[in-house]
Amino acid sequence: MNPVMQWMEKHFIPIAGRIGSQRHLVAIRDGFVAIMPLIIIGSFAVLINNLPIAFFQNFMADLFGESWTTLGGNIWDGSFAILSLLVVAGISYNLAKSYDVDALSAALLAVGCYIILTPTTDDWGLSYAWTGAQGLFVGVLTAVLVTELFRLLYHSKFTINMPEGVPTGVVKSFRALIPAAVTLIVVSSLQMLITALTDGSIHELVFAVIQQPLQALGNTLPAAFIITFLNQLLWFFGLHGTNILGPVIDSIYLPLLEENIRLFAEGTSAADVPYIVTKPFLDAYVFMGGSGTTLALIAAIFLVSASKHYRTIGKLSAPAGVFNINEPVLFGLPVVLNPVMLIPFLTVPVLLTLTSYLAIASGLVPRTVALVPWTTPPFISGYLVTGGSFAGVVLQLFNITLATIFYIPFIKAAMRAEQKNFDDKGDTGDDGTTKAS
Repeated sequence: MNPVMQWMEKHFIPIAGRIGSQRHLVAIRDGFVAIMPLIIIGSFAVLINNLPIAFFQNFMADLFGESWTTLGGNIWDGSFAILSLLVVAGISYNLAKSYDVDALSAALLAVGCYIILTPTTDDWGLSYAWTGAQGLFVGVLTAVLVTELFRLLYHSKFTINMPEGVPTGVVKSFRALIPAAVTLIVVSSLQMLITALTDGSIHELVFAVIQQPLQALGNTLPAAFIITFLNQLLWFFGLHGTNILGPVIDSIYLPLLEENIRLFAEGTSAADVPYIVTKPFLDAYVFMGGSGTTLALIAAIFLVSASKHYRTIGKLSAPAGVFNINEPVLFGLPVVLNPVMLIPFLTVPVLLTLTSYLAIASGLVPRTVALVPWTTPPFISGYLVTGGSFAGVVLQLFNITLATIFYIPFIKAAMRAEQKNFDDKGDTGDDGTTKAS
């Protein structure tokens, strides 16, 4: 047996199994899985709207008018724009259900509490900046903590019990009345306290705490390591690392790219412009297929996975993954909060940051001198960002191959864990009896 597999079988898989069965993590996982249809549909809407093919974009505009993207935009409004709200409801519902309390009441209450914590616009509307993926971290915490408080109060003596003969729906509503009231008061008081202390919201507080320490980072390899690692770590816990770190990445790396572009336009070769680490450096060479280089993960699934679940998710995710949209594989496999995927998901992008930096610093690959749409597929983007050099394509091919090789043993470990879990449980029904074959 492969030494890596032996080590993971002995040390990693048992721990991952215990973590994977933890009640709150299971509820979080199931909450994300529940919204998979919306994520997939929203991903394809974004893909079609941003397909980086001029002929397609012109054809659609000529056929349907300049506002043809409104259809996909509306789908985005009903999926990604309210992703956090959907996740809050899903997590709270599943967690409350595991405790055998009123799951629907808990989910509605959690959504209401999340809205209390979410900033509003000038016209009293909810800000999409925090109801989408950027608010996932606060959303997950809200769902878990609100449901726990609701559960404690729901099982206490401070509830309204209705007499026999009253419809079940009415009984549940009145029993949840006092727990819901207390929870709303607690959350509202918390928001008032945060507003008084920070003149903002908990969303903005979290954003500031993450963003501010990164402001001093510059265009160095250690800075690129930190940015890449933090992006992966945030995504692993379900927080949209790309959106949260976006202002930092843009403010640091776009000016450097603009300087490269200016010098390149003046006649300096792409190999001689000054800056290595820029925004397209990360987009083109590190985040191929999206954060985590998940295009390589999909390739690894097709190469070694015999799991029907994995291969189905791979097939559904591959078309969007080619255009660097990876929410289907992140939440469908899932990668988010999946202990088996922790090591490769964090390590692969950092490793590719190193290989890309060394390749460019050594002169094998030109520096980046163009900013392309983030949906531009690998290989095309590698050619374009280097000003038309196939060396960028070769570097992308090398990085994807290296990342795929790195993911393979972890895919195998995940399959072995699934098989071991199946063997331990046996083919049993919900009542614990063995099903007839």
